[in-house]
Amino acid sequence: MSYETAVAQMYALGHELAQTPLHKFDLAHMRVLLAAMGHPENSFPTVLVAGTNGKGSTAATLASILQASGLKTGLYTSPHLIRINERIRLNGKPLADDDFAMLHDVIDRTAERLVGEGDLPWHPSFFEMLTAMAFEYFARSGPDLVVLEVGMGGRLDATNVVEPRLSIITDIALDHQKYLGETVAEIAREKAGIIRPGGVVVTLPQLAEANNVIGSTILDVGARAVNAVPYVPPVSPGSASSLSSDDADAGIRNRYPLEVMGKGIMVESPLVGRHQLRNLALAIAAAEELHNQGMVQITPETIAQGIRETHWPGRFQVVPAAGDNPEYVLDVAHNPAGAWAVRSTLSSAYQDGRGITMVFGVMRDKAMQEITEILFPVAGHVIVTHANNPRSASPEEIRKAAARVTAGTDIEEAEDVASALTRARTIAGQGGLIVVTGSIYVVGEAMRTLGVRI
Repeated sequence: MSYETAVAQMYALGHELAQTPLHKFDLAHMRVLLAAMGHPENSFPTVLVAGTNGKGSTAATLASILQASGLKTGLYTSPHLIRINERIRLNGKPLADDDFAMLHDVIDRTAERLVGEGDLPWHPSFFEMLTAMAFEYFARSGPDLVVLEVGMGGRLDATNVVEPRLSIITDIALDHQKYLGETVAEIAREKAGIIRPGGVVVTLPQLAEANNVIGSTILDVGARAVNAVPYVPPVSPGSASSLSSDDADAGIRNRYPLEVMGKGIMVESPLVGRHQLRNLALAIAAAEELHNQGMVQITPETIAQGIRETHWPGRFQVVPAAGDNPEYVLDVAHNPAGAWAVRSTLSSAYQDGRGITMVFGVMRDKAMQEITEILFPVAGHVIVTHANNPRSASPEEIRKAAARVTAGTDIEEAEDVASALTRARTIAGQGGLIVVTGSIYVVGEAMRTLGVRI
């Protein structure tokens, strides 16, 4: 089987969120599939990361710290920006095309057999297949530790079949209400499902509704909480933790001194925005906890190195101006909390008076009106478009959702991301600033069009 055929068959299963909750959320079926494979998920130690915002950044940072500490490190994240292989990484390298095709063939054949014998009622979903492929790949590769980002929710997510050395819960907000619940408390209950009886969970204080649920779950199951607050630096205007651009090649960074494991280090993260300070704190606290458990040897120096070397594209990623091209900011903000983070970071990072031209597309099942009300006022001109994804809202739907914020902002439509970028360049000019945001799929297509490497 070729890589192209394997990818096509994966997508033929339907989008991972386009399935009924019954298909998406059933760990019993996932366990049947994994049992037939010999339970590869039990072959390596794991860290499980759930949350609404920041879980990918936290997972990527922790994986980079572990790799800098000399560990053979696996990382499983979702969704992807450009190629599906990005989701499964070993020591920072994505799964090779040939390995992807081989693993898909092995697991697809297993699934078909289970369906034929009546052990499974239907073929596993896109996300179940990909998660099983990741488990099989890591089982064959022998990593020292694998960091797993939950796809959605936590309690019934396909990743939640592992027994993690520790769990991490990042900031919780409203998102995926159709699947997870209409309130922060209901969503927090799903996220808290990754906490194990007698296990360890790393988290930070957040919204009261989420705090109550997480705290109650910890008490109910007898888990131990690790508070990452000591690693969140104080932020004030002009402080050392403010955004700085000393390294022109790296763009704008979070840079600040911090005491870690009894020693002072300089945190220098390529992940931009003050909201990333919380994600960095969670990754540092998790690394120290793993060290304290005795399973890995981590030092303040390797923590600093891992943070500095973290690679997590599409998160307020700055593409400098070159030739006739203006400067770009690429950010996958896809819910109101993410939109506020982008808006805040833009106001902190760009105070040179340049007008912003925004390329915006969003999924139809997202809070379109609220996101547009947050983001559109910062732009002088907005070009609404859509990604090549069945869940994408049409430009007309976005314009309708943004009806209350059209005053003072010019809005026009483009039939696809490539044409939106062409129009944005014309409007922004050589010295302008183009912000591409609203969806990971829009950002991914923009990166492909612009030739930005993952």
